[in-house]
Amino acid sequence: MPSVILQGSSRSDGNTRQIVDVLAPLLGADIINLKDLEIHHYDYKHRHQNDEFLPLIRRLVQDYDTFIFATPVYWYSMSGIMKVFFDRLSDCLQIEKDTGRKLRGKRMAAVCCGSEPMPTTAFFTPFQLSADYLGMTYLGDLHTWIEDGLETSVELSLKEFAKRIKTS
Repeated sequence: MPSVILQGSSRSDGNTRQIVDVLAPLLGADIINLKDLEIHHYDYKHRHQNDEFLPLIRRLVQDYDTFIFATPVYWYSMSGIMKVFFDRLSDCLQIEKDTGRKLRGKRMAAVCCGSEPMPTTAFFTPFQLSADYLGMTYLGDLHTWIEDGLETSVELSLKEFAKRIKTS
C-alpha cells in the first residue's frame, strides 16, 4: 500500500522534518511538504479553486492508500499549515465530491513533534474525527519530541509506529 507523509511545518528543515526523515524510509513513504505548495484558506465561495490544493488531493487519492500527517505542536494544536489543509478538505465535500468519495477506505495516521514528552490530551482528536467523518481508517498516532537531537527512544518509537502502520 503506497504511503505518503504530508509534512505541515513552518520550518521545512526543523524537528518535524527530522522525524519525517526517519519515518519515511521505514514506511517506504513519499514526502510532501505542504509549505512548498500554494494552498489558500478555505473560502465559502470557493474562490481558491486555482491554487494547488485540488490538484494535490486528486493526486493523493489516486496514488496513495495511507496518509500520515506530520506536524509540530503549535499552541497545543496542529500547525496552521496543516489546519488549512484540513479545512480545505471541505472542498471535497462540496465542489469536488467525487474526489472526496475516494477518501473512503483510505488509511490515516498522525505524528506530532513537540518540546514536551506528551501532547495535550485532545491533540489528535481532529485527526481521529476527520478520518471517521471521511470514512477513512484511523491507524493511530505518535507524539515525538526533540531536545538535543533525535533520542534513541524516539527512534524506537518511530520504528514501532511504522511497524504498526504497515501491519494494520
